[in-house]
Amino acid sequence: MADTRPDLVADALTRLGADRAEARAAHRRWQSLRHAPRGPRGLSLHTAVLGPPARRDEARTGDLTLAVHRWPLPLWPHLLWEVLADPGGSVLAEQLVRAPGSPVPPASAGLLVWEHVVADVAALPGAAGVDPGVPPRWEVRLPDGTRAAFVWGLLQQVHAPA
Repeated sequence: MADTRPDLVADALTRLGADRAEARAAHRRWQSLRHAPRGPRGLSLHTAVLGPPARRDEARTGDLTLAVHRWPLPLWPHLLWEVLADPGGSVLAEQLVRAPGSPVPPASAGLLVWEHVVADVAALPGAAGVDPGVPPRWEVRLPDGTRAAFVWGLLQQVHAPA
């Protein structure tokens, strides 16, 4: 997210009591684990890093039953990190989602960066999701021409109609 919102990332590091060096070190550890030849894969990678999920549910898609794993994150107490995995543990999708029972910020006053998630904006009348072809990114276009850009399911930028 630092490539789209370095200002918010800097504020988040302060709130978490971390600095840029610690953030870079954590990112290096994540990438090292993720790309290690003998490192954990799929859902095992997430549990190795995040621990056991706080919540596990199932979702059916046609004949396939998917495991839905969710972890709370200290930076966003109203959101959860969600991982959809197939029965073999392969990760099919991962993103931030709204925690059950948490209020959705009203979009009528404007979309709120780092507050709205894809599902919040996609639920607006006439909204259309657009896959930009980059796995952690998503875009939702509104009828008035507004474009909402997301990274890992969290709103990063709002582009007003030209």
